[in-house]
Amino acid sequence: MSEKPKKPITEVILRSYPKIIFFWPLLLTSFVLWLLQMLAPNTPIAWYGNFWFIMFFINIFITAFDFSSTKFFVLVLVGVVVILLVVFLVLPNVAFEFTAAEFNPNLSVEFYFLMTIILALILGIVVLSAQFDYWKIERNEIYHKAGIFTSAERIPTKSLRLKKEIPDVFEFFILRAGTFVLSPGHGDVIPLTTVLNINKKQEQIDYLLSHISTEADELDAV
Repeated sequence: MSEKPKKPITEVILRSYPKIIFFWPLLLTSFVLWLLQMLAPNTPIAWYGNFWFIMFFINIFITAFDFSSTKFFVLVLVGVVVILLVVFLVLPNVAFEFTAAEFNPNLSVEFYFLMTIILALILGIVVLSAQFDYWKIERNEIYHKAGIFTSAERIPTKSLRLKKEIPDVFEFFILRAGTFVLSPGHGDVIPLTTVLNINKKQEQIDYLLSHISTEADELDAV
């Protein structure tokens, strides 16, 4: 039996998100630790709080800086060097009386619950607002919708140029996010930052625009 042909792509929707979207790991961490801490609500467990602050630091670190491929590998190299220096030079000559288990930030079950509610509310509003603010690339035009009651903008795609950028390796690892720069012509430049699943979106746009070019060539030949 022959395979069923895939549905042809007639439009590609691009949504740009703020960087707060990368706080979803902290939301998930807060939710899981809230459930775990509920098993012992009157005794804050040390490693729960330590783990939460580690995730908090990672999220802040990722959203605060942009790490290109070069910066990422330099960061990894520096991290490896520091770890080796600590393991082979510092630890053998230092006697620690302080252990990680003794440090307890005393994060209560109420703290995890409130952080879960706050982050879920903010991320929910971000995702919902993105549903009403998007760019839709169609076969012959770019359609921009901003808000529920605002008027739409339409731009022809005849001279459209597309540039994909991945300014932050960490953001790409977390949500496959990157930046699109649309140049529809006439000096207009449309930067769309933090577009999720950017590689898949690029493939869809390439497919759509290639079919437009093919149809245009066929019409010229006729």
